[in-house]
Amino acid sequence: MPTDELAPLRSAGVADAPAARATSARHARLRSMVEEHHETVWRFLRRLGLDESDTDDAIQDVLIVAMRRLDDIEPRAERSFLCRTAYRVGCRMRAKRPTTSQDGLTDPRPHPDVLVDQKRARDLLDEILVCMSDEHRAVFVLHDIERLTMAEIADVLELKSGTVASRLRRAREDFNKRVARIEARMELCEV
Repeated sequence: MPTDELAPLRSAGVADAPAARATSARHARLRSMVEEHHETVWRFLRRLGLDESDTDDAIQDVLIVAMRRLDDIEPRAERSFLCRTAYRVGCRMRAKRPTTSQDGLTDPRPHPDVLVDQKRARDLLDEILVCMSDEHRAVFVLHDIERLTMAEIADVLELKSGTVASRLRRAREDFNKRVARIEARMELCEV
């Protein structure tokens, strides 16, 4: 049974007050934004180099900003706004805490060998991403991991599309060089 958010207002005699309806609409919009984009923003913050506990704190900061600026957010630009805010919050938090934990994300699947391989892959990805510059990491994560379009990334990071393309190219080159170094290191260990 759905809860009636306006029940306390009705009992106070203001059931039809425009302010009550506006407040209810704002709450519904914020709840919808959280339900639709929470996972994307959380993953983006993790890939920016925050550990799990810092990511949870950063999500709260992002949502507080969204709540305060809800009227300024264009109806179809919620994801861009949240990712842009997450980028700023994540960079600020990383600057305060330069060391990061390499905790992997837990996976509920029952096969331990698969879990170990996935954790190693995530740890390697985190290791590579942590070494990249904030500008390259953000574009790389948003495009190649979160699958945002170049136009969306330009909007999120408030950059020109040419700058986004250039940073993505350099980020991919950096990423591939780091992967090659890790693979070479692993081959040496196997010998």
